[in-house]
Amino acid sequence: MTDARPTPHFPTAADVLSGETADVYFERARTILAAEGLDPVVTMEIFSRGEGILCGADEAIAYLREIFAEAGGVAEGPPIVESLHDGDTFASKEVVMRIRARYSTFGLYETAILGIMASGSGWATAARQIVDAASPIPVIGFGARHVHPSVADQMDYASVIGGCIGASTPAGARMAGLAPTGTMPHALVLIFGDTVRAAEAFDRHIDPEVPRIVLVDTFKDEAEESLRVADALGDRLWGVRLDTPSERGRVTPDLVKEVRARLDLAGHPNVKIVVSGGMDVDRIGVFRDAGAPVDSFAVGSYISKASPIDFTGDLKEIDGRPVAKRGRIPGLSTTQRLERIELQR
Repeated sequence: MTDARPTPHFPTAADVLSGETADVYFERARTILAAEGLDPVVTMEIFSRGEGILCGADEAIAYLREIFAEAGGVAEGPPIVESLHDGDTFASKEVVMRIRARYSTFGLYETAILGIMASGSGWATAARQIVDAASPIPVIGFGARHVHPSVADQMDYASVIGGCIGASTPAGARMAGLAPTGTMPHALVLIFGDTVRAAEAFDRHIDPEVPRIVLVDTFKDEAEESLRVADALGDRLWGVRLDTPSERGRVTPDLVKEVRARLDLAGHPNVKIVVSGGMDVDRIGVFRDAGAPVDSFAVGSYISKASPIDFTGDLKEIDGRPVAKRGRIPGLSTTQRLERIELQR
């Protein structure tokens, strides 16, 4: 893996384990094979025609552990899973996971395993692209509002796997071994009717361990609001976030430079500037090329809207006999990177 984050806990879903989320032909295949008395030991290899940052392998392994625990062992020995890990890079057609077990124990779950890795790797790869574009400026993942809530935690986790330093939802951040990252919504500022009043209320009621980062684009000029908030909170203010909407010209490098200069002149050189609002690789390049003094970027839709990276599962052995569909080479692929996974915990 790319770092030493704690091993995440992936809760398994009942509808996945029951096969309700599987393509129906896998259930039909299981019914037919059982009726015919066929249940060979097979080896499946999983690969992609794309390349990127792998994410979802560790969650798929969590499912396989539970699936194999329920099924018990096979006469020829326990199931064997070899895999790359979340955060590893993968090349086109590189095998990222290999599973050896009786087909009846895991064949039904091919849809879920491929889907978990497809979505996770798409998000993680997009996150790595945006992180590389912003480097060395850190990026925070803010994409949860752009996806269905049932996958928001996996998307946030994938953004961290891709290199983001934080994620906005408690569930996603917890999965990545982090505390959630966030400031305040515009709704809070609008309800208070004043940015400083909202900031002071935040400061009164939110755990002191949470950094005080205040939105400064709701009512007044961003530079003016930054100074007002900095004067009100003093050293307790960690930073300000610029999220100017497109109707007002969005955040620009010149605006960031002005806010920085005015904060410095007013004696607030330690207040950091966070920039958000439709950030993508090209826009971040504009800020970087202009030398804008951004301390961190918050990025949402560029990560959340990333297309899944398709994965394929191929049977390559049946009862030890090399097999393959037409166009593929029978037998196990040559790979040196897979790690044997401990399935019993």
